[in-house]
Amino acid sequence: MLCTRCRIRTAVTDDGLCTFCSGTRPPLPDGLMAPVAGPGGWGVATWPRSPVGLARAVTALLGLVIAADLFAIGTGLRLRALWQGLVTDGSLDIYGRDGDTAERLYGIAALAQGVTLLATGVVFIIWFHRTRRNAEVFDPSVQRMGPGWAVGGWFVPIANFWFPYRVASGVWEASAQTRPDGGWRTVPRTPLNLWWAAWVASLLFTRVTERMWDRAEDPEGIVQAGGLVAASDAVDIVAAVLAILYVRAVTGMQVERVLHGRAPGVPASAPAPGAPR
Repeated sequence: MLCTRCRIRTAVTDDGLCTFCSGTRPPLPDGLMAPVAGPGGWGVATWPRSPVGLARAVTALLGLVIAADLFAIGTGLRLRALWQGLVTDGSLDIYGRDGDTAERLYGIAALAQGVTLLATGVVFIIWFHRTRRNAEVFDPSVQRMGPGWAVGGWFVPIANFWFPYRVASGVWEASAQTRPDGGWRTVPRTPLNLWWAAWVASLLFTRVTERMWDRAEDPEGIVQAGGLVAASDAVDIVAAVLAILYVRAVTGMQVERVLHGRAPGVPASAPAPGAPR
């Protein structure tokens, strides 16, 4: 059974706590990860906190984002088809019941996108900040920006295209998995790089297409903008899928890092903190 507090280590006490959380931890052998955080500013924990629960919540919310985007694509293409009929053969369906229904459903889809994106963004940033705090415990020497930037970096104009990536890069490096012999292995940053590239592309594409949609006044312009908005939603789906892979990768590495509990180069014979002796 996992510890009821950290949800990472095995519970060893009657009240469901591990040796760390219960305060009964035996002395650490030389080389094991010490329970002292390096310099990193406010909010740095002494021990890593499990990101698993938050990761599950982020994954579920990203699934809702994908569902909302698919709904928006379907309703948007239907609305675009009605406008296309007006352009090509003079069909007036866009001004009838079909058009009213299509516009109403498209409005509902846009609202669903906004709500799910806001909720996902809040929970994702909480997860992101927790993994950054954990990274400070794992290895503060590879952190390029303080833990506060895991939150604030998203809200700085222009810099938000780069600051969160720098934070994520330090988290990835500090969370790298240990080999069975206790050494260190480099984990390819493919999930991180692909997610960030897709996120930036989605952000830029969305801004451009929303501006085109707002400025479209004639049927031809609406048809063109509607197609680009649907394409933008498709890019957003790709970014959401890659975000799920990134969240799972970082969470998995941090859990494994804690379970190993040893610094690079420590022999595998040295037990991890909290491990039975």
